[in-house]
Amino acid sequence: MPPSLIAEFLLLAALWGASFLFMRLGVAELGALPTAGVRVALAALFLMPVFLVKGVWADFRQRARPILFVGLLNSGIPFVLFAFAVVHITTGLTSILNATVPLTGALVAWLWLHDRPGGSRMLGLAIGFIGVTLLVIGKSGFSPMPGASSPAMTLLAMGACLLATLCYGIAASFTKRHLTGAHPLATAAGSQIGATLGLALPTLWLWPDHAVSTGAWAAMAAVALLCTALAYILFFRIIEKAGPSKALTVTFLVPVFALMYGALFLNETITPWMVFCGLVIMCGTALSTGLVRWARLERTT
Repeated sequence: MPPSLIAEFLLLAALWGASFLFMRLGVAELGALPTAGVRVALAALFLMPVFLVKGVWADFRQRARPILFVGLLNSGIPFVLFAFAVVHITTGLTSILNATVPLTGALVAWLWLHDRPGGSRMLGLAIGFIGVTLLVIGKSGFSPMPGASSPAMTLLAMGACLLATLCYGIAASFTKRHLTGAHPLATAAGSQIGATLGLALPTLWLWPDHAVSTGAWAAMAAVALLCTALAYILFFRIIEKAGPSKALTVTFLVPVFALMYGALFLNETITPWMVFCGLVIMCGTALSTGLVRWARLERTT
């Protein structure tokens, strides 16, 4: 990749890694669901000008229903689940679990779209899920995070992360089936509008009865404008210039930034077990997405 594209790639990883930090700062005062609701609403507002780009508004109107639906599935629900998770587990651990998105995406594509993976990708799925299992087993014996009522709540938070990645996987296959050929900016902006509409009433219902601090609002503005709206634009630019396979490799760098932010700003501990399981998951991801292939296994399938 050219240097300018590498810079965008690193910026995207840094932005997505920071999303867990900003969510932690916002959810402490707003709660999980309002945090997600504010995030998608601000992101939708920031992305509204893209409808002025030629063809974007027309494409959105033509495909409005599937775009709005995929927004709830690809942004609304996962953002609620991750906001809940960062209350009970570290932002670094949350980001490692988020790195399983390509694994769940490959599994859903196999079951739904009958996109059967080859031998090396099958091995990658197995390795990736072994890494997740080891991570969950290891965390089940640890003390819960401050604010978690019990170790069971820690496991529930980890389950919420995995459910969020499943939503991403389903959304990816839904997009491939129903939104192939859609303008990327129409999908990016429209999906945030769909998520906003889906979360609007629950957000208002659960809005905190105390005043929200300036710091919390700043964190929400950052996660919405930088980690959601701007990140979507960067992601689609990288896909356009380098292709989806190379764009997907950003998954490997997001946990690195998230772990660093958590350690620097939240005094979170990075354990050797987390690092080991994270590497196992990333190895599985590399194989399951086809970024790395085992030629011998490919020849036997």
